[in-house]
Amino acid sequence: MLAGVGATGTLPHEGAGRPASPARRKYLAWAVGVGGILLVLLSPALGTVAIPTGTVFAILLHQLSGGFLFSDPCSGTGVSPRLCSAWVEIVWTSRLPAILLALTAGAALGMSGATLQGIFRNPLADPYLLGLSAGGTLGAAVLFVFQVGQSEANVALPAFAFLGSILTGLAILLAARVMGGSVESLLLTGVALMSLLSAILSILLLYNPVGSLQVDFWLLGGLGGATWDRVGIAFGGVLVAGVMLSLYRRELNLLQLGPEVAHSLGVEANRVRTRLLLFSSLATAMAVAFTGIIGFVGLVSPHIVRRLVGPDYRRVLPGSALVGGVFLLAANDLAIGAFPQTALPVGIFTAFVGAPFFLYLLYRRRHAPGGAPP
Repeated sequence: MLAGVGATGTLPHEGAGRPASPARRKYLAWAVGVGGILLVLLSPALGTVAIPTGTVFAILLHQLSGGFLFSDPCSGTGVSPRLCSAWVEIVWTSRLPAILLALTAGAALGMSGATLQGIFRNPLADPYLLGLSAGGTLGAAVLFVFQVGQSEANVALPAFAFLGSILTGLAILLAARVMGGSVESLLLTGVALMSLLSAILSILLLYNPVGSLQVDFWLLGGLGGATWDRVGIAFGGVLVAGVMLSLYRRELNLLQLGPEVAHSLGVEANRVRTRLLLFSSLATAMAVAFTGIIGFVGLVSPHIVRRLVGPDYRRVLPGSALVGGVFLLAANDLAIGAFPQTALPVGIFTAFVGAPFFLYLLYRRRHAPGGAPP
């Protein structure tokens, strides 16, 4: 099924339904933007400890202004100074880093998914389904299982995750070239590698139960380990990857016309794919290193963006970053709101949205005129 999807170069319209009018697109884009802003503003009030929304805003302004604004952020709440200090600690050192990490990781996965769909001209491509996330997780697991680089975990973790992701990406390209270099070969190789990497990871954890306890978080995906240091490292890596990907927006647009047309217009398809896969691996690694495997964000986000702004990668890449960040933050808020006393992995909730969406794309392809055979 995967091999037939997108083989005709119809990626921009796959799964998008009937194109929306320019006016409707504008309204939808505004709705997503305003909803995202409200989500960011209201998210710090969610958590196991109930803190009034007004007090949360006062705490944020107090911290951001260095105490100049709202010298007593809990004024009028009737709480003790000790409890107020605890609230400040919770909001500033726990909830806000988790929110920023969700936005950063979601942006990374959104951009990576959009790029991979463009490279393979396939609407079902994303870092999770192609094995880049599994490769990054395997790299991070090596750090814990073999106790490597523990003293510099914040630096070693993304480095090991990047190494795992990029080796997976290079393996996909190498195997696909051996088999002819077709888009279908790239996709099927990625799916096979994802299964192989998952098996290797299971073997490692089976023989090292202590390491498996630390890796469980990465297998399920979550934002519980967010710190300001990790947010800074992840943001820096994602920013570099995003800037580099944006330099290839023209090439991505031309690749959608087919490798022959792209080549005639001066695009060296294999070289461009290799570079884009490298930068996609970097973005994926930054997300995987600090949040674990979170599936389907990179699958869903680009489709939403194409529905809003069309298939032009000058808009799709930044749009996928914004929608991916909002999507992951919304999933995290849903996890907190539905089970406030239990830290459920956010990956569970992205799967509840992404898996049905994946099946929907398969259904549309199967029943579209000229669709691929099952």
